[in-house]
Amino acid sequence: MAAQEDTPLILGIIKLMFSRRYLLATGLILVAAVVCVRLAVWQVARYKETRIFYDHMMAVQKMPPIKLPVQQDLSSMEYRAVLATGTYDFQNQIATRDQYNGDQPGYHLLTPLRLSGGEAVLVDRGWIPSGGNSAPADWHQYDQLGQVMVSGIIRLGQTPSTPGSDLDPTLTPNQSRLDFWIYVDLARLQRQIPYPVLPVYIQLTPIPTRTDPPVPILESTDIPDGLTNLNYVFQWCLFAVLFLVGEGYYLWRRELRRKL
Repeated sequence: MAAQEDTPLILGIIKLMFSRRYLLATGLILVAAVVCVRLAVWQVARYKETRIFYDHMMAVQKMPPIKLPVQQDLSSMEYRAVLATGTYDFQNQIATRDQYNGDQPGYHLLTPLRLSGGEAVLVDRGWIPSGGNSAPADWHQYDQLGQVMVSGIIRLGQTPSTPGSDLDPTLTPNQSRLDFWIYVDLARLQRQIPYPVLPVYIQLTPIPTRTDPPVPILESTDIPDGLTNLNYVFQWCLFAVLFLVGEGYYLWRRELRRKL
């Protein structure tokens, strides 16, 4: 009996929601609910992306170090340990802006390492202070001559991730190169380096006792477990239900309760 009594009440509320008097309000409520559901779906997609990235990173970090040069697709090996031997080309090194070591501003110094096969790989040698390093000639104080062996992790090139982000300027007619960059844009960097450069670069492994620049610094690779995204899924779905139930409750109190 209770179910039979509830059904006409629910139908009455639905009828009121789509009546001429409340149609506009119901339309707005439905739009808000649809937006909330869409945000929930987006959070599910974010959760899946996070899990894929996390699983990939954990898998490659368990692999043994790869030694360059190799005849393999390195673009699928980001975060894998890597070794390389060669000589630095200090004439074609660049710096990335707005880098910090603790609270100290500076740059990251990236230098091509010439490999035995004739190509090169760009190496992020680490942080240098901004003071006294405003021109490429200043960077020669950090030159490391002769053959070197480096170890670090493979990283992919960078491009602006969001619309409106700062962009690296294009070359003017009288410019042949950019010395200071925002992103490690390997495709653009290749245009100003006169030999082939691998489509990845190396971030050197930090040395805890090293304090003299350049200081290798690895960005944090801690990945959330995705629970935050799942919490947001629940939250947006709850908002969608509250919008619809809230309007129904309002109409029941305003229009139907006094008729019962």
